[in-house]
Amino acid sequence: MGQAVRADCDRQACTADGGTAVHPLDNPAYTSLTGPHAHFAEHWGSAVRYPADVSPFLAIPSNPTEQDWADLATLAGPGAVVALPGKAVPFPDDWEVVLRNGGVQLVDDGVDAAPYDEAEQLSTADVPDMLELVDRTRPGPFLQRTIEMGTYLGIRRGGRLIAMAGERLHPPGWTEISAVCTDADHRGQGLATRLVLAVAHGIRSRGNTPFMHAAATNTNAIRLYKSLGFRLRPEATFQAALVPGSRSEPADPPEQREHSTP
Repeated sequence: MGQAVRADCDRQACTADGGTAVHPLDNPAYTSLTGPHAHFAEHWGSAVRYPADVSPFLAIPSNPTEQDWADLATLAGPGAVVALPGKAVPFPDDWEVVLRNGGVQLVDDGVDAAPYDEAEQLSTADVPDMLELVDRTRPGPFLQRTIEMGTYLGIRRGGRLIAMAGERLHPPGWTEISAVCTDADHRGQGLATRLVLAVAHGIRSRGNTPFMHAAATNTNAIRLYKSLGFRLRPEATFQAALVPGSRSEPADPPEQREHSTP
């Protein structure tokens, strides 16, 4: 694999694409993997990705060239699903688009962040319980090592993990709140709200700004997050496509649910 790529970024702009300034949230996986999460990055040419047991995201520069797409295809492999959050860029003609405008991006615009006493910080010892909760609630991708991406908070009742939220992508100056989920039997108690505000408080305490992604169809979650002080960032979307070629096993469809109904 080639040399590691590193973007020159701050909270407002990145200048990694031939000197062109782009907002770090326009390409959050790329600015994470070439910035604060560079220690995770696997790379081929200009393309970068998280390890397969950390996160499914791959990325290329915001103004991709033909070579950038070729690097991404090599890194992902034939028939793989490549999901690109952020500002939409057209896939090459021979890539089959399987998801377009599938999600929204929300940014902190006056969130009343606050700690929550009942929330406990989760550790690698809690991963089996976290994976079970994710399997029950389907908030979006959460894998064996996703917890390494940031701080995760959870709530237990009777020893059972029944709600959690944590941190995922980390563009310079920003941290994504993700894996927001509550067991069906415990919804309607405001647990998701308290956890989102608590995770946001931790992000703010480090001098970062919280942001989130949500499935465009999850109107209940979007309504909640807007009521908490997040605003929609219209420049961002979510799309996915198949790398040309075939693979020995069918590609998994892209995860279209991001955050369960609180």
